[in-house]
Order: sequence, then structure tokens, then C-alpha cells
Amino acid sequence: MTDGRAPGASGAHDAARRALRGLVMAATVRIHRPDAGYALDEPGTFLGSGYFVAPSWVLTCAHVACGGEGDEVVVMYESAPGSGMSAVPGHVAAALPEGVGCVPGAWPAPDLALVRLSEPVDHECVYLSERPAAYYGEGKVLYAGWTVVDGHLRMLDGTLTVEGTIGGWTTDVQMRLGDNDLPDGVSGGPVIDPERGEVIGVLKARSDHARGGTSTGLEQLRTLPVPSGELTTEHDDLYQTVVHAHDRYHRDRQRHPSARRNTWADVQSQLGARPGRTLSPDERVQLLGRLADLPPPASTSSLLDLLGSLPDFETPLPLPAPRGWRDGLGALYECARDDGALYLVLDYAVHAMTAERPFLAASTPAAEGALWAGVWQAAQRLGPGRRSALVERRINRMEARRPVPAGPPQPTTRAAQSSVLVEIVRRGWEPDRCDWSVFVVRDGGGTERLREVRRAPLAELATVIAAPLKEAFRQCDTPGRPAVLQVATEHSLLALEVDDWRLGPEDEPLGTQRPVVLRCSDRDQLTDDDGDDGYGGYGRNDGRGGDGRADGSDARDGENNDSSVNGSSGAGTAGGAGGGHSGAAPDDDYRMDLDEERRARWRWLHAHPVTATVLDCDDGLRKPVPPVEELRGLAHGTVPVLCRFDSHRRGDDAAAFASLVRGGFGVALWRRRRGLPDAVCGEFHRGTLDEIGGPANAYRLPEAVRDLRARLRSGRPETFWADGIALMYDNPHQPLPGTGDPVEAP
Repeated sequence: MTDGRAPGASGAHDAARRALRGLVMAATVRIHRPDAGYALDEPGTFLGSGYFVAPSWVLTCAHVACGGEGDEVVVMYESAPGSGMSAVPGHVAAALPEGVGCVPGAWPAPDLALVRLSEPVDHECVYLSERPAAYYGEGKVLYAGWTVVDGHLRMLDGTLTVEGTIGGWTTDVQMRLGDNDLPDGVSGGPVIDPERGEVIGVLKARSDHARGGTSTGLEQLRTLPVPSGELTTEHDDLYQTVVHAHDRYHRDRQRHPSARRNTWADVQSQLGARPGRTLSPDERVQLLGRLADLPPPASTSSLLDLLGSLPDFETPLPLPAPRGWRDGLGALYECARDDGALYLVLDYAVHAMTAERPFLAASTPAAEGALWAGVWQAAQRLGPGRRSALVERRINRMEARRPVPAGPPQPTTRAAQSSVLVEIVRRGWEPDRCDWSVFVVRDGGGTERLREVRRAPLAELATVIAAPLKEAFRQCDTPGRPAVLQVATEHSLLALEVDDWRLGPEDEPLGTQRPVVLRCSDRDQLTDDDGDDGYGGYGRNDGRGGDGRADGSDARDGENNDSSVNGSSGAGTAGGAGGGHSGAAPDDDYRMDLDEERRARWRWLHAHPVTATVLDCDDGLRKPVPPVEELRGLAHGTVPVLCRFDSHRRGDDAAAFASLVRGGFGVALWRRRRGLPDAVCGEFHRGTLDEIGGPANAYRLPEAVRDLRARLRSGRPETFWADGIALMYDNPHQPLPGTGDPVEAP
């Protein structure tokens, strides 16, 4: 029997596998505690395994790297076969997940750490796959690591069978591996695809009840923290630093004129690997090296937009989403047709070459020219039509990228940007539990659900939702501009303190990091019984003169006079409460459809100055929120404000919210009193008038509230009045998923 290869091919393939094994073992290291001194061959100082992924960078498990002291370790490696082991100090630069704390013991997934060497040394580096490990569904993998054998430290390698995954198709998927014993110490070592000759993961743990263990995919490195400020060099972003250094290393090794040892690309060619069915291994490392000479993508969001703009790209993106140029290339492999694979790859390279830059380096123009030279050389394998299309694409995109003279500033509008949407649905028969979903809302329209969980404890929501929120933010944030978080829930849950949620123990509250707004998901289900009683316990005003406009104009035109509702201290209300209600009973023809009225209010608020109006408080005394008929009489420029909100009076305050919602308001402001005495409200009234009202329109409100929260967090006494502030910002022109057209970013 034969394996289908030509005569002699089997022997060549076996030789390639032996060469691959040598490359893996040359890059695999062992990690020791920093207090080992000269006893680095003693098992007592040994923590586990790791491997070089880029010059001076080691990837391992967090539970291995954090077994040292003060984030310090010693890395033992061999620069060449037979040269003997050398030691170099290292520092734990990052550990995932964040916030666990660098202490030894069991770590949750993904359990990864990057160790930065403290001094330069000569060593080999593995080749990292561009594809997520989840694509590797069956067969065998190779592994390597260090362990203790008969009291001595020894390198160990072998094969493991892929038996499935843990976590499904999610951001934290792991591979289950079996059919071999994994001794202590091999955790942190590489897991290799033997057919493609590339590392796909990190050996995480051995099984407690069976042979084998688990592996974490390299794609989890994409979840490393994204810098909060603008990038000025690639070194501002640890992920880009490491993967760019990795790709440049393999490009430079491949084209080194005096190299005598097999490179990873050489061995991959001997194995018959063909990345994406079109590139040879040499072509791949050259392309990735040229891409790594460019500044990284401006953001994950911009990279996703780039991929989405490719005419032939149709495959759903994996999670975690692509973050660097190499990740985008890897995503193309899964959708490229044989007849169009090369053109798709080259089209992607042209887009990367002409993309907007987060920064420019002195070498950037030359890097763009070198990339185009490589693209044009490869394009000679295409027909003339596709070659011409690439040239035209390059010219058009370079023209579009040229600076455009700045026009007059537009401080009151917000440019389109993808946003994150969380939907929370309380289970009526289990009020302490909820169903929740996290969506990415694309700026061009449409939503993508990242995660859905049912029957989650409401009290634990902030913890269980953190991981998918991190992934969603990474997909939507752009440099210097964090994406808006929209939280849609029923009106009775609008008291949720979402802005106080933290994605990790050491993280800032979400409300200080980015705009956080609330939306009402049960607006269409509210009835008179849900809201017309204002705060509850107060008699309803049944005088049915309540649908005239405050200035007598027809609100269907979206135009009326805001100034007519300004009461003293911002406390003016409709009808006898400060003002401006006409009192005339309208006829049925005049009554506006509530949805149309809501849209008209929204348009007015975003085209004219707004006025903050406190509805439930007058000189420190609680008063009922006006009935719906009176609320509809408020001018369209009104942003209603609730001063007296008390989380202990949920039923009454839910009724107040219901009144605002049924009154057609999509924008409203309130504060959670958090135990403040009833008399403390004068500064809140004044602050909302000064900070929320004013000449600008409502576009600025989400960012204005975020800025207030940030200044409050920094201890600015002039903002203490804003403690507990919350904003409903519910665009009627952007329906929630499942209620019509796809929602868009606010």
C-alpha cells in the first residue's frame, strides 16, 4: 500500500518532519524562578516550558510565568544544537486574562503570558499560524516541552490526537488533546500542525482524569489590551510589537544570503504546505514581512471594514476578531476560491498598503513601495484584467487617502462609528435571572450577535458579560475614540448601574472609559397603567387638554419654541407646573401618532439647542412626574431630568420612566441618589442646566456624560453633583434587533 505520494516522496516527507521537529525543539525553552542562582539544572527551580515567538519574546502559560517573584523569571535556551543551555533573565510583560494577579496556581482560560527578555540573545523562533486553532478540527498535532525524568530536566516531544474543543465557537475555545501522557512541566510548550508546519497553540494543562490535556489557540493573543490613547509607534501596542517582530524575523531569515540551516519556510515547502491554496511558504513569509514593515491597522474596526470591502470576501470572521495584518491574511484562507485566491490576497495587500495610518514612520513610504513591488511581481500570474484592476485600486485608494482641506468645525455632530449593544431581558417568572446578548452594531448598518446567554443571574451580570464585551469593544474602538455602549432593557431595569461595570478588577468603570447610554426595549408594550400615575401615589390629572404644543405649533413639523418651557431652576413642567401648556382640548385630527411624535422630538433635539428640565423636584421637594398628556405638551427641545430617583422605590420610579417613554422622549437624564439626603439637589439642578442644556444639540450628550463621569472619578469637586448620573439615548430611527431594520450606531 502507498500513501498516495510519488516514489521517494514518503522519504522526503519524513525528512521534512524530522527537520520540523528540530526547529520546534530549538525554539522551545524552559522557565525557572529568578532566585535559582547557579542551580538552573535543578528541578526545584523549574516552573515549566515556553517557546520563542519573536526575537527576545517568549510565549508560555500565565500559570508558568507567574510562578516566579515580582514578575521576574529566568529563561533557559540552547542557541544551537549541542551548544549547551544558556540563561537569560526575563520579565512578564503581559498575562491573560488580565486582573487575575501574577500568583502561582490554577489560571482561567486563556492562561497565556508573554515574557520579554532583559538582554539580547541569539535564538530560534517558531512560525506562528495566521489561522485560529479552531479551524484545526481533527487529526494529530505535535508538541514539545520540558519535564523532569529520573531527577533530571529533559526535553520531551511527541504527538497528540485532537479530540474536539472546549467552549464551542467562542472567543475562549480550547482544543482537547488525548492519546498520550503529559507529565508536569510541559505546560507552556508549543502545539504544532504537522501538515502545515506551523505552531497553532500553547499546551495549557494535562487532563486530571484521562490521558492528554488541552491547548489554547494563538489567536487568544489578539485579546491583549488595546492602548487607550493614540498610537505613535507600533511599540505602543504589545500585540503589534510581537507579531510584527515575528513576521520580520522569518522574512529576514528566509532571505539571509549566508543562511545554511533550514528555515521554517524551507521545511513548510518540503511538507507541501500551500497557505490559502495560492501562496508558497516563501511567498507567504515575504508578504507578511512586508506587511509588518507598515504601521499596524488603525484599529480592529478599520481592519474589519477593510476585509468587508473586499468583493470576494464572504466568510464569517472568527473570534477573537482579526487585529493585525497577518490576522486579516489568515482570515482570507478560509474563503478564497481556487480560481480567485491569489487575486483576493493581492487585493487585500493593496488595501493594507493604502490604508489610513495610526502614525507614519520614516520607513513607511519605502515599505509601501516594497509591498507594491511584491504584489506586482505576484500579479504576473493573473490575467490582464485583474492586473489592471489592482493598479486601478491602488491609484484610487491613494487618491482617496490624500489629505482634504479641513472645513469649518462640526462640534455638535458625531462621525459614524460601530457601537456595542447589550440586550437584557428579565425572565418574568424568574425575576432574579435574565437572558442577555452582546451585539456589534456596524456603522454601515446591520448587527452581529457575538454572544447570547440565557438564565444568567441578574446580580452576576457585570461579571459574566465582561469577556464578550471586551471582544466587542475591540472590534469597534478606534484610536482616541472608544465606541458607544448601548444597553437595551425594559423600563423597570433602567436603574441598572451599567456605567459602574468593570471589565476587570483593575479596570476603570465603563462609564468613565466610553459613552454608556440606555435604551428602552419594551416601549411598545407600555400601557396607561405603566406610567400615567407619575411616581405613584399621586393623583392623575385627567384634564384632557394635554396634547397641544407648548408654543401652539404643530409638532408634526418638528419645530416649536424651546424657550417657552423654561421654569425657574430648571423645574418647569407642563400644565400648571411651570409651564406653557395651552390647556385647549385638541380635536382628534390634531393628535399625533406617538411614534411619529417621538421621531419628531428626536430630530428637533439633534438640530437645535436643548433645554434640561427637572420634572420631579421643586426647590428640593419631590413632586410627581406629570401625566403623559402633559409630558407630550413639553417643547421638542426638552431633555427631561429626574432628580429624585431612588433605587429603593423601583415601582414608582419605573412608572416615572414609563411616563417619559410614553410621552415620546428618546433622551432623558437622571441620577441614582445612592443614599444622598433629599435636600442635596440644588447643585444637580444647576449642573444639568449648565452641562446638559446649552447652545449645542443632543449629539454631544453621550460624550458629555462620559466626560462628567471621568472628571468625577478624578476627584474634581465641581462635578460631585453628577454622582450616579445616567442617560437614556434611544434613537427611534435605529430599531433594536428583531423590531425592524437593523440598529446603527448612535
